[in-house]
Amino acid sequence: MTLDEIAIAPWRLNLLRVGYLVIGVGLAATLWPRMLDPEAAWPLMSGVVKSMLTALSLLALVGLRYPLQMLPILFWELGWKLIWMIRVALPAWSSGAMDADTAQTLAECAPILLYVAIIPWDHVWRHYVRRRAEPWRRQTSSAR
Repeated sequence: MTLDEIAIAPWRLNLLRVGYLVIGVGLAATLWPRMLDPEAAWPLMSGVVKSMLTALSLLALVGLRYPLQMLPILFWELGWKLIWMIRVALPAWSSGAMDADTAQTLAECAPILLYVAIIPWDHVWRHYVRRRAEPWRRQTSSAR
């Protein structure tokens, strides 16, 4: 049996779809109205972040159709939130210096921990760790 022949159960694919739906619709509901408003303006970094998150919401909606192919979107979302929680929120909490904005952001980021349970890690292991990497350059006929 090859790596591509190992199937993911439909319930796991549907659980992934729910995860993509939560990200896509959640971000769309909060960001798209302001993104589509021609009068809205943001400071530079706020505009960058909102633009990136709007793109993430669109890609998450693609995950409804292609849940396994769009796993890197979930990796990115899980990665940045875990890094932020470990590097920003945890030190603020442990030193007693957590302000209301940091606490609110932590509350908004914490649900990403549920995604650890819905990502099919066996598939990730087979397709992102064990699978042979794509070549860096085209092989010539004499190199075969």
